[in-house]
Amino acid sequence: MPDPAQHLLVLSSGFIFRDEGGGWQWLGLAARITHKGDFHPVISNVPVTMTTEHAQPRYPLTQGVNPWLVTVAVMLPTFMEVLDTAIASVALPYIAGSLSASNSEATWVLTSYLVANAVILPASNWFGRRFGRKRFLLTCVVIFTIASFFCGAAPTLSVILLARILQGAGGGALQPLSQSILLESFPPAKRSMAMAAYGLGIVVAPVLGPTLGGWLTDTFSWRYAFYINIPVGILAVLLISRFVHDPPYIKNAKVGAFDNLGFGLLIVWTGCLQVVLDKGQEDDWFGALWVRWAVAALVVALVGWIWRSWTHPKGLVDLHVLKDRNFRTGCFLIALLGMCIYITIAILPLYYQEILGYTAFSAGLVVGPRGIGSFVGSPVVGILGSRVDNRKLLSAGFIGFGVCSLIFGRVNLEIGPFTLLLPILLTGFALSFVFVPLATMTTSTISREEMGNATGLFNMLRNIGGSVGIAMATTALIRRADLHQTDLSAFVTPNSPALQQKAALSAAYLSHYLGRAQAQPGSLGLFYRLMGQQAALLAYVDVFRWTALLAFFCAAAVWLFKKPLPHAAPPPGVH
Repeated sequence: MPDPAQHLLVLSSGFIFRDEGGGWQWLGLAARITHKGDFHPVISNVPVTMTTEHAQPRYPLTQGVNPWLVTVAVMLPTFMEVLDTAIASVALPYIAGSLSASNSEATWVLTSYLVANAVILPASNWFGRRFGRKRFLLTCVVIFTIASFFCGAAPTLSVILLARILQGAGGGALQPLSQSILLESFPPAKRSMAMAAYGLGIVVAPVLGPTLGGWLTDTFSWRYAFYINIPVGILAVLLISRFVHDPPYIKNAKVGAFDNLGFGLLIVWTGCLQVVLDKGQEDDWFGALWVRWAVAALVVALVGWIWRSWTHPKGLVDLHVLKDRNFRTGCFLIALLGMCIYITIAILPLYYQEILGYTAFSAGLVVGPRGIGSFVGSPVVGILGSRVDNRKLLSAGFIGFGVCSLIFGRVNLEIGPFTLLLPILLTGFALSFVFVPLATMTTSTISREEMGNATGLFNMLRNIGGSVGIAMATTALIRRADLHQTDLSAFVTPNSPALQQKAALSAAYLSHYLGRAQAQPGSLGLFYRLMGQQAALLAYVDVFRWTALLAFFCAAAVWLFKKPLPHAAPPPGVH
């Protein structure tokens, strides 16, 4: 039985520790806690009185809660949201077949979510300050979880689209809220470790998504791709309720009235942008009248939103934070990084599926080691981040990513599942050296009061960059494949001796199965298919090489950041 005279420490989370001289030993949870005033815990029937003031000096930023417990609590819903986006893209063909919809109609399952997500992202700071950040985060997790159930239970396409809009509205604020809470839970010297944990979820989740999504849809049903969010969401609600607390400036925040005009302009330009990016290639971009009108509305609404946000800083979004050079540079680079990441994450599994004939689950297993690389690299860069100039880490990460993309650009039709294992591992490792120091340096000179506004813009630009990158890559794959097929066909003419010889041999073989009448057309069909496959391969090579050039450009642009001062005092408001 512990001695009541011993020095006990009771945290606001209810954890009880005993001073052992050289350190603290965990005793357990308090049996009875009064959150207002003193603690009255009972350990083995021995009452001890301890005030919350003892916990504050050790973890002042989190009101006595270990910041790593806060990390687990806020990263769980963020990981869930990013993972769900990747899983849904894999399950799309199954959703189309189950709900009697075409593939084009089923893509609205992704588009509707992205539109709602993009609208809420930049406005998350205002809602967090108006209703309380913890309360708003809990509300978003609950909305996301309930909407996931309705997505899984949807009997028709229209129902799942409505549920996806609701799910996107709930999931849009999870990333910026989690990032701002993490950054404020750690002192500036330890923010690299906080961003390492955040980057682990952001980078690893899209990699695991295709594998998990393929396994769920193949083994059970596409509906379980949404049902899997329900237990995770319940656990997230319990952890956030227990360990996350609003800082005083959030509790005492005085926000302006809701900016109806700014919010309306935000809905128009983000909605038009996502719809154009997702559907533009299907209708030949500006060859379609609706695309031209949508782009015109996008430009007008975007200019109006920028003017409104700049002249009304107390509205939904305050763009004056872009005056900060580091933040401005970070926003530029995160948009380019979003393009690089999403191009690679989306295109490489697609190569294995469409060119090499892998299933979604098999392709996910092949690219899965990228998550292992990120898992290993995140703690390493978290440790180095406080000891090495982050600009050097960023340059090294972008260069490593570019080199791996060049290796991907040497693929052919003879590669096996383990051929690209090493560059796939190194890609995940390099991305850790990019995302963690980039997020740290971007917000290093931002005050706590501006952190929510800054992270909302930061994550919005990352998502926009990813959407632009995927749209550009998809368009390039289709149009470059047509170009390469035209070039290849110039060398494959009916009078070519090599073609005639190969066609005769193929026809002789096929005549045993198709008959003499169909053997010759069948052999030419095989050669046409092979030519199309080679043309598509060259298109993938082009995209991988362009991604490498973009990564090398980012490696040079990193030096636009101000040189960090290791012993400088933090700016006003940064604690």
